[in-house]
This record gives sequence, C-alpha cells and structure tokens, in this order.
Amino acid sequence: MSKNIILIGYMGCGKSSVGRQLAKNRQMDYIDLDDYIEMKEKDTIREIFKNKGEVYFRKIEATYLQECLGSLKNTVLSLGGGTPCFGNNMQTIVEAINSPSVYLQTSIGELAKRLFTEKDKRPLIAHTKTVDELTEFIAKHVFERSQYYLQSQLKVSTNSKSVEEIVTEIGSLIEV
Repeated sequence: MSKNIILIGYMGCGKSSVGRQLAKNRQMDYIDLDDYIEMKEKDTIREIFKNKGEVYFRKIEATYLQECLGSLKNTVLSLGGGTPCFGNNMQTIVEAINSPSVYLQTSIGELAKRLFTEKDKRPLIAHTKTVDELTEFIAKHVFERSQYYLQSQLKVSTNSKSVEEIVTEIGSLIEV
C-alpha cells in the first residue's frame, strides 16, 4: 500500500469529503492540511489571512506540507486549493516517495454551484457577490493554477459523480 495519497484541486472539488471516505475505505489516517495548519498555529485560516497576510500563510503552508510529507505514513492528505501553486510545493508533492498525487478535476460551473452557498467561509472568494462574478473568478483562478494541478500523477474527474464513485475510481488507479 502507498505510504500516503495526496489530494489536490481547486476549492470545492471534494478533497475533504473524498479524502475522508478514501481513508476510511483503505484503513488509512486522514489529514486536511488546512486543519493541520490551524492546529499548529492555534488560529483559523481566515484569521491567519486577515492578521498576518497571504505571504505569511503561504510560507507556513509550505513548511507544514513538508512536515506532513516527511512524517506521515499510511495517510490521505488533502491540500488547500492553492497549496500546489506556491513556492516549490508542487515539486515537493511530485517528489514525495510512495505518495501519489491525485488531481480532482471539476468543471468551473460545478465549482461555482458548490461554492456559492459557502463563499462567506472562504477568504479567497468571500468578496464575490453573484454566481456570475464567482464563476468568472473561479475560471481565472483555475486557469492560472491548472499548470500546477496537471502535474499530479493521477487525474480524476469529479463531475456528476458521488463521493463513493470518486473514491472507487481513485482506488482502481492506485495499486493496493
């Protein structure tokens, strides 16, 4: 079995839901990098962004990513949507031994539909007012980030699939 499985993709693609179920099905531990950062920093991601800024957040995010990949075993690790796109994070992810990365690809329309109702909880999109504005923001962001996401060893489309279907597909792609 793989040492770890790393889930990447844009916010709202299902990394947390899929990660929890994948870990349960494979009898692995589960860690969400954002939750790990909040635990280590004793503060919420929202407050870290607000009080210390994105540059500080991205710096500690890279540190905690390396910490997780260096110490975790038999764990499904869900990353924040921006994690692969900053510093050398994607290189760190790709080079992680026995830890395949899986890009959960989701259409722009599907992401906008999923994220609009919870946008106030997400610092990067909280400023958007309408579905169209959110859709435009997501489209631009996904375009900018796709060069990083596409470096993942595996790609799985999440459109119109249940969490269980996605988990099954990932399981079939990763050797036991």
